[in-house]
Amino acid sequence: SKLAALFEHPLYNIPVPEVTEKDKLFIVNPMEKFSLHSSGSDEWVSSSKAEALLPTGKTAYDTYPGWLKFHVGINRYELYPRRDPLLPTLLRDLATQRIVSSVQKSGGTQLKLIMTFPNYGQALFKPMKQTRDQETPIDFFYFSDFERHNAEIAAFHLDRILDFRRIPPVSGRLVNITKEIRDITTDKKLAKTFFISPAGNVCFYGECSYYCSTEHALCGKPDLLEGSMAALLPDKTLAKRRSWRSPWRRSYHKSKKAEWELNPNYCAQVRETPPYDRGHRLLDLIDMTVLDFLMGNMDRHHYETFEKFGNDTFLLHLDNGRGFGTHSRDEPSILAPLQQCCSIKKSTYLRLQLLATPPYRLSDLLREALAADPLAPVLAEPHLRALDRRLGKVLAVVGHCLAR
Repeated sequence: SKLAALFEHPLYNIPVPEVTEKDKLFIVNPMEKFSLHSSGSDEWVSSSKAEALLPTGKTAYDTYPGWLKFHVGINRYELYPRRDPLLPTLLRDLATQRIVSSVQKSGGTQLKLIMTFPNYGQALFKPMKQTRDQETPIDFFYFSDFERHNAEIAAFHLDRILDFRRIPPVSGRLVNITKEIRDITTDKKLAKTFFISPAGNVCFYGECSYYCSTEHALCGKPDLLEGSMAALLPDKTLAKRRSWRSPWRRSYHKSKKAEWELNPNYCAQVRETPPYDRGHRLLDLIDMTVLDFLMGNMDRHHYETFEKFGNDTFLLHLDNGRGFGTHSRDEPSILAPLQQCCSIKKSTYLRLQLLATPPYRLSDLLREALAADPLAPVLAEPHLRALDRRLGKVLAVVGHCLAR
């Protein structure tokens, strides 16, 4: 396994700083147990009389479902640890847990569903919109592109291979539209949009601002539909998140250009603007730039951080569905922050160099990681090959900066 060898490499074993209580997203009450009632209803059991050690010898933490352990493990430095024994369980839960509720997520240009499991875990479901081998048409603007379920899956694994670990776990899943959406939804607006197509397939389209109409309906075969299931982050009422507008945000206009596209010295003014004037925020943004260039994602207008940790924390790389749309061409403008600032973390640069060597070739690693997904093959081969080409271009930009 190249993947196992990669995670054994010294560059993937650089210790994170010691995590103190104030660096954790949640302070856990060690007496709080999670138990499943024999009546069949799953609910929290909170009791001040609960013993820290259960009769089985397990601690209360051992009773937590995977999603809760994931939430409890988030800290200032990482969304989940490098050697997270929880990850396989969490991915399996996303792919196999029984769905007890499906409702539409509000907002956004395209249909997304929030799905709930019996143990109160929740996932964001993005349905399949196009096949693996379809490329985004060259005349499409980035903001009118489809979101791709397989891009969400591949982005999670790529983010982990780059050792960023800033994307919540994502698994592919084959969902039964009839039994796991239509028959159990309490969302009346969503329920009104189901129909049977002339081919006899079950379809629906939901309500949203862009791609929600009978022309853009999502149809099963006859009722099975592929999609990505992403573990949800803790509710914002429990863990507030701050949304930041990216300084290199695109204009989202058919003819206007953004300031960074017109001013080659744009980075100088970013460096003087909080929070980019101190700490590692700008370097974290450049990490995200590298991730986006590798997968061809032009749609990064905002990013988020956990409010509790202030400015000194990692960026969340959320909403990656517009990646992996084209493999035959690269978009150099995505690398503008790296080119204009000529800055990159040394650890990121060393890992990128490692991923360009044959024993740790990036395409091989991602291919291996995706092979375990229920919807494998997740990416068409040309997309995997494009990664190696793009990685070479990132290293060339850094080389040019070093020469300067």
